[in-house]
Amino acid sequence: MNNREKTLWITRTAVFIALLVVVQAVTAPLGNPLITGTLVNALLILSVMTCSVMSGATVAVISPIMAKLVGIGPLWGLIPFIALGNIVLVLVWHFLGNRDMGKWYASGTAALAAAALAKFLTLYLGITKVAVPLLLRLPEPQASVISGMFSLPQLITALLGGVVALPVIHAVRRAFLKS
Repeated sequence: MNNREKTLWITRTAVFIALLVVVQAVTAPLGNPLITGTLVNALLILSVMTCSVMSGATVAVISPIMAKLVGIGPLWGLIPFIALGNIVLVLVWHFLGNRDMGKWYASGTAALAAAALAKFLTLYLGITKVAVPLLLRLPEPQASVISGMFSLPQLITALLGGVVALPVIHAVRRAFLKS
């Protein structure tokens, strides 16, 4: 990677991180994790599909940290699990979404479904089956609330994030190619 490519990578990744922080800060007062989660997932998908897998992974790891700092993230002990779920989403989109661009709609739809399911399973198993009962040992009411947050809502927001990102990916790619 030459200096121009490195600069573009840093700049584009920074733009996605800035958008992520703005989305989290603006949607936090709404108190609706479906809105925030959908938009965050869309940004994760856009970063991997328009920049690179490393850009997507970087945004994926920074996302739960920024969420915690903005006041919408859960316990610090859950951040590695959330980052892992985000990375899984990014990797599945990278490997499935970048297939035969002539048939991109089909590969994008496959990536949407597979990535959402993979992220959901990663978070559900990691948080509800490992982190909450074995690592955090929270009181039942709190454990139940956190487990509920990392079950079906994660599947829904990952699917909706893909639905939001799909029609935008090509436009962002074209804009980046012109720069």
